[in-house]
Formats: sequence, structure tokens, C-alpha cells
Amino acid sequence: MSTVARRTLVTAAALAIVAAALPSLPAAQPSAGTPYKMTVPKGLEEMPVPADNPMTVEKVELGKQLYFDKRLSGDGSVSCATCHNPTKAWTDNKPVSNGIKGQKGGRSAPTVINSGYALFQFWDGRAKSLEEQALGPIQNPVEMGMTLDSVAKKLNAVPGYKAQFQKVFGTDATPDAISKAIASFERTIVSGDAPFDRYEAGDKTAMPAAAVRGYEVFRGKAQCTNCHVGFTQSDSLFHNLGVGIAKPKPDLGRSVISKDPKDTGAFKTPTLRDLSKTAPYMHDGSEATLQSVIELYNRGGNKNPNLDPKMKPLNLTESEKQDLIAFLKALDGTYPIVKAPKLP
Repeated sequence: MSTVARRTLVTAAALAIVAAALPSLPAAQPSAGTPYKMTVPKGLEEMPVPADNPMTVEKVELGKQLYFDKRLSGDGSVSCATCHNPTKAWTDNKPVSNGIKGQKGGRSAPTVINSGYALFQFWDGRAKSLEEQALGPIQNPVEMGMTLDSVAKKLNAVPGYKAQFQKVFGTDATPDAISKAIASFERTIVSGDAPFDRYEAGDKTAMPAAAVRGYEVFRGKAQCTNCHVGFTQSDSLFHNLGVGIAKPKPDLGRSVISKDPKDTGAFKTPTLRDLSKTAPYMHDGSEATLQSVIELYNRGGNKNPNLDPKMKPLNLTESEKQDLIAFLKALDGTYPIVKAPKLP
């Protein structure tokens, strides 16, 4: 089966799961404004944008302000950028993130990079869009600890925000408008033009020899393309690798959302882009280095009743492991580092 055909089947299957398991946000009328010209780097496809949330310059700017504003949290100590920091490859490089009042969450913060392409959001896929995802942390009592009504009321009490929401959406701040603004900004965080992209485009000098060898291991002996496919390097599906499953109270992952026992301990396949900068790894941050991640795969994951059948011992040599790491580093691209804007 061709790569394109396989990607089509994967996408169709993933969308079917999403449609069955997750609700939709209320529809909204497209807003007026200056159209935002989205330019994607080499190796990426055109960014999909919902018909009811077209990107405008004004909306993206509003979303950027909201993304960096700690007033969206209950005690004013946490913003989206706290856990998804532009200077840390849009994550926080912690096993688990800190929320309000010093509380710690149970999962590692995934990078925002290229999240606009994802068919699912969150490790367990409980949101089907960036719009839905944006409202999750705000309401989480461990993360930002606000209700949607209270955050909208707080923003409407700020004259600068009230004026911007009226300009962009024709309404005061509402949960729907807040989610659309933040999502529009997050769609601008893309990374491509990596050595791998240039190599695939025909420049055979773009990757060092070790990375070229690692690419062959990636596609062949390591069988990484069972799950890491397409320009996003993810099938957007859920797999049990046995990570954290031996804990006294393990994270049940996708099964909490799908209600399917077979999904116990399964988590979304993360993108591999800019992987070398987003440590630690896995949903619980339990793997500190790329070397330890490869060792996990090399032993075939951690055995448990729901281990993905694709997980088999790989018997990689030490040189193959190092070549594989060299290839993964060749997926590091050119993501934007955005400075915090002036807030109203």
C-alpha cells in the first residue's frame, strides 16, 4: 500500500473515532478582519483551518495575548505559555507540569508545535480540535482553575480585551470566542524545513551520514513507521507501550474516553518533529533521554495485557541506536520563538 493510501486510511479511521467519541463546539459565524497569510515551511502541508474560525491578523494577535496572560488562571500564576513555553520548544521540559497553587498535573505537557495538524488533542484524544483543547486547561482545577463564565467575566472587565473581542468577534468575550482566538494563534506555531525535509526534497547532503543510516533503521529494522508516518510523523492514533502501567494507580489513558477496555494504557502517538528539544518523553515524562526511549522500544515496550501487538523486541545494535538518534535530531526544524506581547 502506498504512503498516501495508508495515510488516507489512518486519517479516516481516526476521524471516525473522533466523531463517535467527542462533542462539537457550538457553531459560530466567521469573523471579519484582515486575512492571516499562513506560510508553512518546507516539508509541511497547508494548515487546515475550520470554516467557522478563519484566521485573521487581529484574531491571531488576540489569541497571542490570551496565550501569555496569567489572568486566565485562578490565582494569576499560570498562562498557556507556562507549560508550553516558546523558549523550550513550546513545552516546559518537565516530567509533569505545575499548575495553580503549586499543584502538579499527572501528564507531561506536549509541545504546541504543529498541533494544528493533529486529529486529536491531549494525550488521550479527548478534544478533536485546538478550539476544544484551549478550554480544557482553563477549567482544570490543577492547571488554571477557572470556570469558563468566570474567565469571560474577568476578560470583559478589561477595557482593552472587551474592545478587541468586539472588533474580532462582534461580541464580548465568550468561551467560544476565547477558544477560537487561542486556537488561531496556536495554528501559527509550525516547524519544518528540517534537514530531513531538505533531504527528502532532493538535497542528499542535508543529513549527515549517521542520520541517513538512521533513516534506514527508522524505516526498516526499528519499524518506527508503523506509527510515525506522514509529514507530522504521527498516525494520530493511540498505542499501549506499557509506559507507567506498573504503577499502583496507572494512568488508564484513552480507555477513559473511548470506554473500550482494549484502550487501557494507550496514548496518542506524538510528533517526532523537534524531538531532541522536548525532553522528557512519554505521557508521564518517565523517559529522560532519546537513548532511554530507544531502549524502551528496543525491548519491545513494557509487557502488559494490552500491549500494542506492534511492539516487538528490535535487537538493535549500539551503532544502530546512535544512528537512529542522529536521524531523530535531523527532524529538528525552524519553529518560531514568540516573545510575550504587551497585554491590555
